[in-house]
Amino acid sequence: MVRLGWHDSGTYDKNIEEWPQRGGADGSLRFEPELKHGANAGLINALKLIQPIKDKYPGISYADLFQLASATAIEEVGGPKIPMKYGRVDVTEPEQCPPEGRLPDAGPRDPAGHLREVFYRMGLDDKEIVALSGAHTLGRARPDRSGWGKPETKYTKDGPGEPGGQSWTVEWLKFDNSYFKLLTTLQDMKFLSQIPLEEQKEQDLLVLPTDAALFEDPSFKVYAEKYAEDQEAFFKDYAEAHAKLSDLGAKFDPPEGFSLDDITSDEPADDKKEEAAPTPEPVVAAAPPAAPAPEPVAVAVATATADDNNGAAPQPEPFSAAKYSYGKRELSDSMKQKIRAEYEGFGGSPDKPMQSNYFLNIMILIAGLAFLTSLVGN
Repeated sequence: MVRLGWHDSGTYDKNIEEWPQRGGADGSLRFEPELKHGANAGLINALKLIQPIKDKYPGISYADLFQLASATAIEEVGGPKIPMKYGRVDVTEPEQCPPEGRLPDAGPRDPAGHLREVFYRMGLDDKEIVALSGAHTLGRARPDRSGWGKPETKYTKDGPGEPGGQSWTVEWLKFDNSYFKLLTTLQDMKFLSQIPLEEQKEQDLLVLPTDAALFEDPSFKVYAEKYAEDQEAFFKDYAEAHAKLSDLGAKFDPPEGFSLDDITSDEPADDKKEEAAPTPEPVVAAAPPAAPAPEPVAVAVATATADDNNGAAPQPEPFSAAKYSYGKRELSDSMKQKIRAEYEGFGGSPDKPMQSNYFLNIMILIAGLAFLTSLVGN
């Protein structure tokens, strides 16, 4: 999942302004031409795992879904919470895929120079290159996909999941700074570039030329040694770099994007009482930004559960004005969505409020009809 998100966004070229020619996080990796790029070998398996979620929530863009899966994977295996935003727009045709050759190579002739060439093109610096490299603490390389690694090792022969491949770390489903700790041991040994090929094949843990470069290059080494000693510093820098990478090249709708925290919050209702202003339409003001595109990923994630309606999103309840009478109590997110839908159904929107009060007009109309009825009766 991390590789899927990164390879979708990692095609970004900061020197190209036009979208989607500039590449980046635009969902193009779902198309066959890009899936066939050499660097993307095997990612069809990740796409197959993603597709049922896309089918269940078609309003989510592929671009958002890839990056959501990537950030969620990091958090689920003990890594930091990534400050993500969503609202990415998908490309629509295979012809909009970026050209092959924009992703990094694991074994270039000049590893450090190659890393800088690729990541500088994306607008990332040395610190971000080293921090992102720390994600090699996860997963395995497979010779039939990347051309690197062994078919299996003592750490991977029994899985979990599909067995095989060669990992960089012993606990390759745990996100921590062990990748950097293991690389520090190479300072007392020969680096990979100096180890004969036959000796490399005997190792159970993988060290690519681009991994070894983090301690061979003086600028990279400063950050690599820091992360080996301080996991908290690594987590902080990694989370920022991951979020930045996930936004590269993306076109957002709304333009500023939105956060899942805009729609779901763990704060207790009592803590929010002072924040809600006593305006005639407080719920509308608190609703998330509207977009002309289909239902955004945040709404789907916030309102759906796994076991309702055989996996389908919950159906809206019939509108009841009585449910608006909550006084100062904080409304639930689902109720805010219902109120929002009703409000927009009457012609209003968060960006352009209705010119008149719908409910007040109804009361005036009823009063007028009652007056006319009394006249007719008299």
